[in-house]
Amino acid sequence: MTRALITGVTGQDGSYLAELLLAQGYEVHGVTRDVGELVTPGVVAHELDLAADSAIGELIDELQPNEIYNLAALSSVYQSWQNPNLTARLNGAVVAEMLAAVKTIHDRGDTEIRFVQASSAEIFGVPAESPQNESTAVRPTSPYGAAKAYAHGLVGAYRAAGVAASSVILYNHESPRRPETFVTRKITAAAARISRGLQETLELGNLDARRDWGWAPDYADALVRTAQHPHADDFVIATGVSHSVRDFVAAAFERAGVDDWSERLRVSDSLLRTGDAALQLGDASKAQRILGWTPQVEFDEIVAAMVDHDLALLS
Repeated sequence: MTRALITGVTGQDGSYLAELLLAQGYEVHGVTRDVGELVTPGVVAHELDLAADSAIGELIDELQPNEIYNLAALSSVYQSWQNPNLTARLNGAVVAEMLAAVKTIHDRGDTEIRFVQASSAEIFGVPAESPQNESTAVRPTSPYGAAKAYAHGLVGAYRAAGVAASSVILYNHESPRRPETFVTRKITAAAARISRGLQETLELGNLDARRDWGWAPDYADALVRTAQHPHADDFVIATGVSHSVRDFVAAAFERAGVDDWSERLRVSDSLLRTGDAALQLGDASKAQRILGWTPQVEFDEIVAAMVDHDLALLS
């Protein structure tokens, strides 16, 4: 039985990934900060606070999994400005500790571990080219992006040293499991509440920012395909289609049955993000060619699923 270790197993991506691996017959282990967190049934949970504890290397050495998926991170660009030290720790230093442990096991000739790092389009900052691919210059514009860029570079360095390490550059990907701290879920939850008369307005920042939005389970599939491919490499995972935040709002309110959505919208300068790219658009042709991966769920379907979920919660 193939053994996998997932950090960030209780998050959106971690839960979908755990379900996918369990369905494929894996023995799945997950790192959780609190034993009381909701973990996917069937996952063996290991309580470890990666922000304060450096025992992740010991856990890797103990388990010697066949595959490691590192999804743990401080996932908010905004929060990374508020706490750059924690961002550097979770999004960067922890990756260094994990890769060092994997290399030690590799050098001993023990289990051949395939390491997959969940990277981010934020490593490109404000890119000079569009769409972005694996060769696009890495020049982050936030502490979040900088820490992810460090981890991305580490993966390349350890891969050159013989470790089967891959970096998967994920563009925005959503689902009903997104928390409301993310703008997409903030929008769909507000659309649902406004449709039921439970909220009056929705306050947002830059409505013109354009993002490449995909379906989270599709992106979990890309992570697994990367781990299972014989050769470690870097892959951009994206849909190749961009929509504005305004487009997302319009689709969400239409799904919720709110016609006067433009009158419910408020724009606040306090919600604008420093160094925010006007456009993020990914070219996943390499993943399509090598991994056989293609996105399965389109933008309108993603928004509809999220709004329907939030309406159901109110029922």
